Amino acid sequence: MKKSEINFTISLDENHVPEKIDWSASDTGEDEVKQAKAMIVSLWDAKENNTLRIDLWTKDMMLDEMKHFFYQSIITMSDTYERATNDKEIAKEMRDFGKMIGEKMVGENK
Repeated sequence: MKKSEINFTISLDENHVPEKIDWSASDTGEDEVKQAKAMIVSLWDAKENNTLRIDLWTKDMMLDEMKHFFYQSIITMSDTYERATNDKEIAKEMRDFGKMIGEKMVGENK
């Protein structure tokens, strides 16, 4: 059986606020450790029938970056949902919702 690893290293300040998020994945073909300013990891716990989440962002993540991150996350979750379920109607509704709030977020910056 082939195995793949994704590793996260979170550097915290004295108040336990993330300062740096480093990550690497064994299947990228690169040994390079990459940096991110935010991450959302969702895991399905079949035993508990519940979603487990890790939401982290660094203290230098700008508000506009966070808004863009969430917009893109909703759109890509819509794509993933469609691939996983073949439910095109709900996926479209999710995309429409993402676009609607994306437009509202852009409007807030004017």
